[in-house]
Amino acid sequence: MLRTAHMALMRPRSFSNRTLGVRIGAALLGLGLALSASAAVERGARVSTRLLDTAAPSQEQTNVWMTIGTARFAVILEDNPTADAFAQLLPATFDMTELNGNEKYVRLPRGLPNQPMPAVTIRTGDILLYGNNTVVLFYESFQTSYSYTRIGRVVEGNGLAKALGPGNPRVVFTVP
Repeated sequence: MLRTAHMALMRPRSFSNRTLGVRIGAALLGLGLALSASAAVERGARVSTRLLDTAAPSQEQTNVWMTIGTARFAVILEDNPTADAFAQLLPATFDMTELNGNEKYVRLPRGLPNQPMPAVTIRTGDILLYGNNTVVLFYESFQTSYSYTRIGRVVEGNGLAKALGPGNPRVVFTVP
């Protein structure tokens, strides 16, 4: 009887066993992810914890300007070898080609380092590498099963689709 009373004091009545199990599971998952990230950092691996829409730029990210006609957009590059190699190409002017009503792409004359991962959700303003030499600028959000290597993202994508227009635009990337 004493044990049962003691257990009742430990768990508020508002939590069901299922809710408590979910909370414990979530806490264990979070702990496991934190330990995995810590181990990866200790091995010297790069760990990206950037959230697609809410991450603030880190000190190591490079700010780049992207100009399309008279419209100018700030771009934040990823902290990875692909973005570093892309930044080494700048300043650069690309005549991009329309594809699928949601992206513009350009094939580079030489490949960049790549580490493709399934993108799952593409966001307006994502700048990704397909294969090792195709830079893709997305102006619509959508779901995908393709794999890409992240280069960067447009900070504020409002007006991006209008600036790119329906055809094949000239896009200029510069370092401030």
